[in-house]
Amino acid sequence: MKTAKRLGHIQEYYFSRKLKEVGDLIIKGNPIINLGIGSPDIMPPKSTTDSLIQALESPIAHKYQSYKGIESLRLAIKSFYLNNYNVELNHNEEILPLIGSKEGIMHISLAFLDTGDEVLIPNPGYPTYTSVSKIVGAKPKYYELSESNSWLPNLEKLKKMDLSKVKIMWVNYPNMPTGSNCSLSFFNDLISFCEEKNILLINDNPYSFILNENPVSLLMAKKSKNCLELNSLSKSHNMAGWRLGMVVGSKENIDNILKIKSNMDSGMFLPIQLGAVDALNQDKSWYKDLNNIYKDRKKIVVKICKKLNLKFDDKGSGLFVWGKISDEFKTSEDFVDELLYQKNIFIAPGSIFGSNGEGYVRISLCCDEKKLNEALKRL
Repeated sequence: MKTAKRLGHIQEYYFSRKLKEVGDLIIKGNPIINLGIGSPDIMPPKSTTDSLIQALESPIAHKYQSYKGIESLRLAIKSFYLNNYNVELNHNEEILPLIGSKEGIMHISLAFLDTGDEVLIPNPGYPTYTSVSKIVGAKPKYYELSESNSWLPNLEKLKKMDLSKVKIMWVNYPNMPTGSNCSLSFFNDLISFCEEKNILLINDNPYSFILNENPVSLLMAKKSKNCLELNSLSKSHNMAGWRLGMVVGSKENIDNILKIKSNMDSGMFLPIQLGAVDALNQDKSWYKDLNNIYKDRKKIVVKICKKLNLKFDDKGSGLFVWGKISDEFKTSEDFVDELLYQKNIFIAPGSIFGSNGEGYVRISLCCDEKKLNEALKRL
């Protein structure tokens, strides 16, 4: 059977492929320390898991649920945005819970992109923006992020590009993989730029609470119907496997995304939704305690970076440290493979995030201090 033509434009996700290789090494007895992926290893709030367990006994727990999520979840998201970003949302019109924000990237792309449309994608950036654009028949149009410009879009360069076919611009701040942040004033500049060019601006925002004292949302900037924001509980509440996210924005945009979503799933498992309600209602001490753990881990990762002769900025936000490798290595994948096969330590090559990621590597904080110290000892 011939596969669809779209498969000719995408490849298996790097981590899907590479982790098979790492798994084979582990089976052979290699004591691999995995510092490559951002899968939180800390438990979610205890009250959150208790809420999920209790909800399993509900008489409606195992029935189909609303495509828009239960009202208490949308109200919790409303409170979450108000308490943490000072953004007021209408819980019936401007909020759509998602089975993970990665799902939202697909839904948004299906809702707004036709074959031949173009999408502004950061380089380096999250690979899913590219793969989903190609799956739906759109054309990625990359804009460069560089260390010299603090990993922010260069609006002057963007204005000189042919943007006549561009429908969507993806941004991701706090940024993955670099850890850079974006100010509200720059968000305002981005919004003005996208309004002028009639481009839908979307901020993918799962890292705003990780090692970041001032969480920022795109919706804190000037109000615009040209804006959407994805958010997630994966990183901020250690619930990556729960698949819990949300998209927020104008009623018109949310309604259009719902047309796609309601044809692709049958609602989210009720106990997971009720667990999310509890997680979203955690007070600020939860984020403080979580960040204290990451601060201690980062101190060790900084030492690892120094041992590896990386040039890095230790002030970034998020779950990673982004470092520039020395010129003696031809590629970041060469660097990663040498570390993997000589020291049994796996980190991520910057090249998987785009051509501007070449020459860099990404080290995850999702590993306990004991393993991090063991990695340091091996170096």
